[in-house]
Amino acid sequence: MKLGLQLGYWSAQPPSGVGELVAAAEESGFDAVFTAEAWGSDAFTPLAWWGRETSRLRLGTSIVQMSGRSPASIAMHALTLDHLCGGRVVLGMGVSGPQVVEGWYGQPFAKPLARTREVVDIIRRVLAREEPVSNAGPHHPLPYDGPGATGLGKPLKSIVHPLRADIPIWLGAEGPKNVAQTAEIADGWIPLFYTPKSAEMYQPWLDEGFAREGARRTRADFEIAASCHLRVTSSEDERRAVIDAIKPTIALYMGGMGAKEQNFHKAVFDRMGYETVSEKVQELFLAGKRDEATALVPDELVDDMHIVGDSGYVRERVAEWESTGVTELLLSCRTTDEVRSVAEVIA
Repeated sequence: MKLGLQLGYWSAQPPSGVGELVAAAEESGFDAVFTAEAWGSDAFTPLAWWGRETSRLRLGTSIVQMSGRSPASIAMHALTLDHLCGGRVVLGMGVSGPQVVEGWYGQPFAKPLARTREVVDIIRRVLAREEPVSNAGPHHPLPYDGPGATGLGKPLKSIVHPLRADIPIWLGAEGPKNVAQTAEIADGWIPLFYTPKSAEMYQPWLDEGFAREGARRTRADFEIAASCHLRVTSSEDERRAVIDAIKPTIALYMGGMGAKEQNFHKAVFDRMGYETVSEKVQELFLAGKRDEATALVPDELVDDMHIVGDSGYVRERVAEWESTGVTELLLSCRTTDEVRSVAEVIA
């Protein structure tokens, strides 16, 4: 199983020391470095900036929000960066949620499955560069012929010849239909809360996608990149402190990401068997009682989602994750010492 460094998205200010962190990941044998975006920093620019000093690491987005750019624009970003880094891009994408899509990007969220299929198809045809790209829509008609159209648009073919016509496309997906479609049309899957205990739930959804006519991959060559905070600790007090530090983030996704009526992240926790806890956490979080919400997050859930313990425990848990089909762990290391210790223990 490979290791990826998950840089995520920025908070109020750009993070410091990232260049050293990325250099340590490359020196320590990590496979990739990934960036994300929410409604602040974008995913592509940090990869271009910090990735310029690398020669081996794959450069991945985890994830690009589809509604933030047209499919052709996403393809342009990917093919440009792929040339600059010598063919190391992994294009991770996702639909995000209605609050971000409609509130930040000003786009309709309806029919995310159909939109995803359309976006992936257009990007693949741009990168293949076999003919001018047209699309009948309805989500991304090319040429555009709707209200306000001049009628002068025509199908175009990329000026730049892509370095690779088959840049890997990984999709972020959480629900049964979305996961099945991901197995059908993508090269990899970026689950948000995949864990060894919940892994069995996803297998029928994946199998459905692989079995569809024209499926792009099989289980044998399909990548699963699961996010996990992995920390090698030297004492029980240190382990306790790390676990407690993780809980506020879990409470945020469980209770504060999305609306009460539609929170896709909470739905994942519900499917994992934590519906009673998630209901209470969401109620407290939305009432502004974040500390009380965080206190309800059980240690059992943290232990399932993340790997925190001594070197022996870490090796056992990593093997457990790998046995469920995970091909890459995306790790949120924050210091060069963490990167090196993880690499040493896993190696």
